[in-house]
Amino acid sequence: MEQSEQRPHMRTVVSYVQRGERMTTGQQRAWDQYWPTLGQEVASLPDGPLDTDAWFGRSAPVLLEIGSGMGETTSRLAAAAPEVNYLAVEVYKPGLAQLLLRAEKLGLTNLRLLRGDAVELMRSHVAPDSLAGIRIFFPDPWPKKRHHKRRLVQPDFVALAASRLAPGATLHLATDWEHYAGQMLAVCDAEPLLRNRHADEPGRWAPRPEWRPVTKFENRAEEEGRVSHDLVFERV
Repeated sequence: MEQSEQRPHMRTVVSYVQRGERMTTGQQRAWDQYWPTLGQEVASLPDGPLDTDAWFGRSAPVLLEIGSGMGETTSRLAAAAPEVNYLAVEVYKPGLAQLLLRAEKLGLTNLRLLRGDAVELMRSHVAPDSLAGIRIFFPDPWPKKRHHKRRLVQPDFVALAASRLAPGATLHLATDWEHYAGQMLAVCDAEPLLRNRHADEPGRWAPRPEWRPVTKFENRAEEEGRVSHDLVFERV
């Protein structure tokens, strides 16, 4: 039995706020034109692992980004790594449509989009030991103490994510909320399938990578006095 299947009561992803789905004219056009080939609904995927080779039209390492938002960072990271099959999972339809617009502008061919529950995607449609990396940048921090249980990065989730990484692949997290950063560090430290690649660095944080674009949200956090932390854990 897989490690993740030993936790039958894992909650579904609730680390996002349901928002309206009204789209701009450009977003609607991109959705109508590109979603049928570049996007899929998690809830509508056939049983078993997603056939990424067929969907991308090639065999290449698969990197999963959870929570692509409006696609600003995602599109630039996919463009910078054409050798990777880049999967982005998000629940916000206008955000995915905006990402399709960005992909069109950049001429991306190595990006595919999934709409729905990231936990269900990994649990039911990602094979164990298969991903070249998982990225979760600035997930909803749920800053109020009574809402901390809604945060995405919890022990069951990290155990599932770790089980889907190939040996040597990385789980890369980033947040600008100090308490959430500490929680991420503690949860990942406690997962036996992971080791901190930067355990010798001050605070055991990873240096901020130059390749990760600075978003308007990160700039706003800095203006408000919040420090961003990166964590990079490797599948052992």
